[in-house]
Amino acid sequence: MSDFSPADILAQALPYIRKFHGKTLVIKYGGNAMTDPALQKAFAEDVVLLKLVGMNPVVVHGGGPQIEGLLQRLGKKGEFIEGMRVTDAETMEVVEWVLGGEVQQDIVGLINQAGGKAVGLTGRDGAMIRAKKLTVHDSKDPSKEYDVGQVGDIVSIDPSVVKALQDDAFIPVVSPIGFGENNESYNINADVVAAKLATVLSAEKLLMLTNIRGVLDKAGELLTELTPRRIDELIADGTISGGMIPKIAGALDAAKSGVNAVHIIDGRVPHAMLLEVLTEQAFGTMIRSH
Repeated sequence: MSDFSPADILAQALPYIRKFHGKTLVIKYGGNAMTDPALQKAFAEDVVLLKLVGMNPVVVHGGGPQIEGLLQRLGKKGEFIEGMRVTDAETMEVVEWVLGGEVQQDIVGLINQAGGKAVGLTGRDGAMIRAKKLTVHDSKDPSKEYDVGQVGDIVSIDPSVVKALQDDAFIPVVSPIGFGENNESYNINADVVAAKLATVLSAEKLLMLTNIRGVLDKAGELLTELTPRRIDELIADGTISGGMIPKIAGALDAAKSGVNAVHIIDGRVPHAMLLEVLTEQAFGTMIRSH
């Protein structure tokens, strides 16, 4: 970007500002961008700027490291099965306290400090995220099931509370906690919540901030664009594995369900999100529906 003068960058941004005015952008906020103070500040400024130029950002956040940190302080060891955190009742209390409290309010505070008006929500607010217990199958033997406790699968999302806030100049910040038919709480993968929310809001873009440059091939080269067929190949040969699988699966679902563009971008680059939305530069991997 050093070749550009500030005027060049602003001129390049204009068509994108015009194109995305009034459009919804769902942003999955995670990784280093959430834990490095300078990146936190840059992220909050980006969100506020996108709102000020007429777009409607909605933030969905994770909080794995923060949950892990508190569980350790409480002397509780985190257990994972097939990439899912085993969530008993005590762990669920910690998850709700960390995600719906500490992490969410930190993000709300940062956005407000940057000049925005953020409002924190969990899936309970406005009866937004209805969930049921997630069934987890063994990756090698699909007939084998695991009980991972209060980990949820989304039944439905009612986005009316998010829409009401957006229309009123607020920036919604959503914690990935859903509720079941008996009012029990469920911990849901934040990538999955972001993808589903982008779908029900008919978002223009889904931006997923991660700790890598995007999806890399076996040689470590960045894949700037992916199609469903290529994704299947990369999962089959193990290039995409572990925690990247739900991220990519959610992104692909969103792309197939009408979200115009899904980007997996490097949250370690200051203002990467802004550069992705407002310039021609590709800052990660774009997932297409076909």
